[in-house]
Amino acid sequence: MKNQILFQLDMCWQLYSYHMETLTDEEALWVFDADGLQVREKSSTWKADWPHTETYEIGPASIAWTLWHIIYWWSTALNYNFGDGTLAKDDVLWPGSVCMAKAKIQELYTEWKAKLNSVSEDDYAKDEHARWPFENKNFADIALWLNAELMKNAAEIGYGRFLYCVAKRK
Repeated sequence: MKNQILFQLDMCWQLYSYHMETLTDEEALWVFDADGLQVREKSSTWKADWPHTETYEIGPASIAWTLWHIIYWWSTALNYNFGDGTLAKDDVLWPGSVCMAKAKIQELYTEWKAKLNSVSEDDYAKDEHARWPFENKNFADIALWLNAELMKNAAEIGYGRFLYCVAKRK
């Protein structure tokens, strides 16, 4: 199971990396619709919107928000499944630029992959490192969920880039 999860993570990371190669701050902060989820600068700190609903009417999130979301769930998964479980969503901030977000995500990816490698094959079937976001699951379920989240967010970044390019062309 461990090797399959690591293989899947690497595939997801390749798609994420492809979409991030030439991403600019302007593109990441652009919003298709003002109601969509985005990051907002307040008192020299960047805070992310939190959805009050997950209906389609809110529109697509900005790429910056999607990058924040990757930082949020990886930070939280590491903190809850391997740490003290005290990290709150308001503690996770947008770093302020694509360059800094990429660096933070790279750091989290490296830490997560090290954790995946450090857990024994048998521990993937146990719940010792499975406290967030699901209860009564094993660690393999958590790792597979995080891979799915990365793939989903990578696809959203790519789709956001399509929307941005078409909007700027008109």
